[in-house]
Amino acid sequence: MRVDELLRGGTTHSFEFFPPKSDEESVVLARTLHDLEPLHPSFVSVTYRGGRESRQRTFDLVTQIEREGQLTAMAHLICVGHSRAEMRDILKNYLDAGVTNVMALGGDIPKDDALASSEFEHAMDLVELARETGDFSIGVAAHPQGHPRSEDLATDRYFLAKKLELADFAVTQFFFEAHEWTHLVADLSERGLTKPVLPGIMPVTTLGGISHMATMGARVPDELAERLESAHVQGGPRAVRAEGIRAAVELCEQVLDAGAPGLHFYTLNRSTATREIYSSLTH
Repeated sequence: MRVDELLRGGTTHSFEFFPPKSDEESVVLARTLHDLEPLHPSFVSVTYRGGRESRQRTFDLVTQIEREGQLTAMAHLICVGHSRAEMRDILKNYLDAGVTNVMALGGDIPKDDALASSEFEHAMDLVELARETGDFSIGVAAHPQGHPRSEDLATDRYFLAKKLELADFAVTQFFFEAHEWTHLVADLSERGLTKPVLPGIMPVTTLGGISHMATMGARVPDELAERLESAHVQGGPRAVRAEGIRAAVELCEQVLDAGAPGLHFYTLNRSTATREIYSSLTH
């Protein structure tokens, strides 16, 4: 099914994976997909870091999921380092394989200068090309705290609104306070954009995760950091994990109460934390 149609049909829950790089990672991912199937996710998405090898792994995994027919898949695409002709061929290959759901992203600039040449400047250019190429359901990324490379939050929101005018929905970077999502949605609404914005959820389950999340563009608020540190004092790593799961459940409940169209879980190719959060929400 198309993701835009699923969103029109009611509250969704979706999971994000990255393509495996080794046989060992393939085994872990296969187990995760098997464990999550009973939750009947609305759709799953598969990331793409860039480069020909990663692109092929994403394509292979997405098309495999679609062929098996148990799950609806969405493919991530990045435009950095691609020509328009190359990206048009990629899009057509997905259409030929029956994949109509894509996430249009800018992507990180490659460290290898040989890969840095690109006929695209922003994700907006990729959204436009996807619209020209076929009847895709197109998602774009939203950053509640602003994209790390944006000049400021106002500029970030301006370009997000421009992307969302052409796209069908947005998925946010993970965040940790409900007001970050509600403020983002309210800002877009003031700009005339009311398309679905799925909140991205990733629990912080270790003390090391507090600093790691900041490097990924989502600072952990002091209140949550203090909760996790207090849990560690009381019960060690296991207590930290339990408190992180509890905080994620609270966040999910708050954004759903605020009208979120669904929840998008960043799984890191592991199912345990996601299943625990989802179980708490449905019981």
